[in-house]
Amino acid sequence: MIHELTNPVTKTLVTHLRDQRRDSVRFRHTIAELTKQLVYEALHDFALSKKNITTWTGELECKTIDEESIVVVTVLRAGIPMLDSVMELLPEAIAGFLAMKRDENTHESVLYYDRLPSCKGKTVLLVDPMVATGGSMIDALKLIKSREPSRIITLNIIGSPQGLDVVKSAYPEVDIYIAQIDEKLNDDKYIIPGLGDAGDRSYNTVE
Repeated sequence: MIHELTNPVTKTLVTHLRDQRRDSVRFRHTIAELTKQLVYEALHDFALSKKNITTWTGELECKTIDEESIVVVTVLRAGIPMLDSVMELLPEAIAGFLAMKRDENTHESVLYYDRLPSCKGKTVLLVDPMVATGGSMIDALKLIKSREPSRIITLNIIGSPQGLDVVKSAYPEVDIYIAQIDEKLNDDKYIIPGLGDAGDRSYNTVE
């Protein structure tokens, strides 16, 4: 299922991201804030476990998310601010990394780095700011599925209807939480209106 956030604050933050005057520090900060909103929505039905902690009045049994049952996988490099944001919320979660490069001629993604921890029986949060054609997400999902997680949830900032339809068709069991579904892809397979290149804008690597 595709879950698009409708919160007015979410829409305002997406507008901030589109503004080309936003410098890399504020761009990364806005990505991080949107990611937290996505996590709140995506984990709304997550089971809670009991945990004994020490408080100022002594021992206390509390309810909490089993963070160690969550693997947060990012697609380098644009997804790093999202990964950092999730790990701030869930510091005992486990991180994994994938690196893919888009072939500008074929518009297809090529996997060149895989550093996934054990995913068997765990919930995987796949974080990637943009879903354009859906190709890189499908490649990532295929690899993650082969590691036998119990559930996969994707967290995305923006996406095209075409790309999301492709992912939904290939993996209907995956829950997609996204801040904004944009209008379309252009002839060069870029999201319109989009954000520009999220990795370049995050790290000042625009040529």
